[in-house]
Amino acid sequence: MFEEISRVADHDESQRRSFLRKVGFVAVNLGAIAVASPARAAKQANGDVDPDVNIMQGALAIEHEGIAAYRLAGASGLLTPGTLKVATIFMGHHQQHRDSLEALIAKAGGSPVKPKSDAQYTQELNLGSLKSEGDVVALAAKLEQGATNAYAGQVAALRNRQLTHLFTQLCADESVHWTTLNNAMAVPIPMKAYLFG
Repeated sequence: MFEEISRVADHDESQRRSFLRKVGFVAVNLGAIAVASPARAAKQANGDVDPDVNIMQGALAIEHEGIAAYRLAGASGLLTPGTLKVATIFMGHHQQHRDSLEALIAKAGGSPVKPKSDAQYTQELNLGSLKSEGDVVALAAKLEQGATNAYAGQVAALRNRQLTHLFTQLCADESVHWTTLNNAMAVPIPMKAYLFG
């Protein structure tokens, strides 16, 4: 009896693996198409830059700000090693977002917006007022919430539906950052739904 069950299980496992291999192959190919499509889609047939490029430029500016905030706050000496590690991970996410947006903007014929100077970010974000790790985490949570709201709104504004996948990924990453930071500050989970947008 156990041999029969084992033989059936092995057969089912073999079929499952074959199915998963096929699904994986299709997913890889669809992924390759999805990565290539947004850049092509951001250009109109007549060669003009699509208005979606302006939306990507706004997103790129948000990413530049996030990178600067984490870099400058991380260098402030206010963060404990554990918090600095998380801040460095989040900064890495923002750098990856930046790289994706810059590449798409350039492929669409645009010139990616450049980051502001450290002095400008320090003034605009009022970084001089940060006196504790709690201040830094609160500022980071505020910026991540703003980024999440921006991306949620920008998804609806995009004309090209192929770009919405990237923007939903950006929005999801920012919401994970916001949630992690709020958890670190022991901020209660909001009772109402529809937290962003």
